[in-house]
Amino acid sequence: MAAPGSAPIAVTFEGISGSGSIPTPVLLAGMLRASEKVSDLIFSPGRPPQVEIHGQLTAVEIPGATALTQDDTRRIAADLIGTNKQAISTLREQGSCDVSYGLPGMARFRVNVFIQRGSCAIVMRVIPTTLPSFASLRLPAQLSEVAQVRNGIVLVTGGSGAGKSSTLAALLDRINSEHCYHILTVEDPIEFLHNHKKSTVHQREVHSDTPNFALALRAALRQAPRVIMVGEIRDRETMEILLEAAENGHLVLSSMNTVDASKTVERIVGTFSPPEQQSVRERFAKTFRYIIAQRLVPRTDSSGRIAVAEILKSNSRTRDCVEQGERPGRTLLDAIKASENEGMQHFDGEIAKLVRSGVVDLETGLCFASNASVLGQELARN
Repeated sequence: MAAPGSAPIAVTFEGISGSGSIPTPVLLAGMLRASEKVSDLIFSPGRPPQVEIHGQLTAVEIPGATALTQDDTRRIAADLIGTNKQAISTLREQGSCDVSYGLPGMARFRVNVFIQRGSCAIVMRVIPTTLPSFASLRLPAQLSEVAQVRNGIVLVTGGSGAGKSSTLAALLDRINSEHCYHILTVEDPIEFLHNHKKSTVHQREVHSDTPNFALALRAALRQAPRVIMVGEIRDRETMEILLEAAENGHLVLSSMNTVDASKTVERIVGTFSPPEQQSVRERFAKTFRYIIAQRLVPRTDSSGRIAVAEILKSNSRTRDCVEQGERPGRTLLDAIKASENEGMQHFDGEIAKLVRSGVVDLETGLCFASNASVLGQELARN
C-alpha cells in the first residue's frame, strides 16, 4: 500500500471498468479499503477520488478513469443527498449543504456537498460505526471526571478535523454508561449513533427531525432532558439558549471551532453586542465547567497523529478571568499553569512532554505550539 501523499493507491473494483459505472456505495467501500486510517473522502472534478490519511491526501486509482468529471461528482452528490428535499433546497439557495450517509456494516459519513466553479464537489468525513472510547482516543485520564458533572457547560474546541466530535461522543457515551439520565442531542447531521444504556438517548437531526437548532433547543427545554448535547455552537441564538439551559440546571455539551480556551471565551463574548458582553461574561463564568481544546499532532514515527489537549476547569481563579476579562498576570493560561494539581494542562506544556519523550519531533512541536518562541526557549534549557 502506498504511503499517504505518495503514489496513488490502487483499489480493486471487481467487474467495474470505469468511474461512471461504479455505484456510489461500491465506490465508497473501495475507497475505505485503501487504509484503515482513512478520515475523509474527497471528490472534485478534474481529480481522481482522494482519501485523507493522517492529514495527507492520496489519490485512489479507479479502473478506466484517471479523473472525475463534472457529471461524476453531480451523480455522486445526487446519490448521497437522495430525497432530502431540505438539503436540495439549501444547496440551491446557499451553495452548500450537509447530510449524513451510511454504508451498513462499514461506516457512516458526515457529508458536505458544495458548488465550486459551477460544479459539485464533495467532502465526506468518515464516522466509525463503533463509538470511540477514552482509551482509543488516548484522552487524559482526568477527563473521566466530566461524566460526574451534574450541570453547567462543557465545551470541546479545536480546528476542523481536531477530533472534537469523537471526544464529545466518548464523553456522552461515558455519561450514558454511568447514569440513568434523559440525554437529548441536536446535530447537523447526526454523527455517532448512541444506543440506550443506563440513560435514554434521543438524537434529533436538523432538517430531517427539526427545521433548525433554535427550535429544537427551545423544545428541548420542555422535554425534560438532564443532558443536552449540541453538535456545534454556530451563532448567538444557540449560545443564548444553551446558557439558559445551563442556568436552569441542565448539563450542556457542545463544540466550537476555536483554537484554545482563551479564544473560546473571546468568541462567546464577541458573539453578543457590546452592551450585553459583561452580562454574558458573568453568566458564562457561573455556568462553564470545562473547556477542552484539542490539536492533532503528527508523530515522529509517521504512524499517525496524537491528540494534545488543553484542559481548563472552573475554579475561583478561572471564573475571575472569564468574568473580569484577561489582564497581565491574570490570564487563563496563568490560571491553568497555577492549577495543574487540579488536572488542568496547557498545550505547550503537553507538547514539550511529547518532544522530550521523542513522540513528536522538535520542528513539528514548534509548529503546533501556541507560543513557539517560548516553547523553543524552554526546550533549549532542558
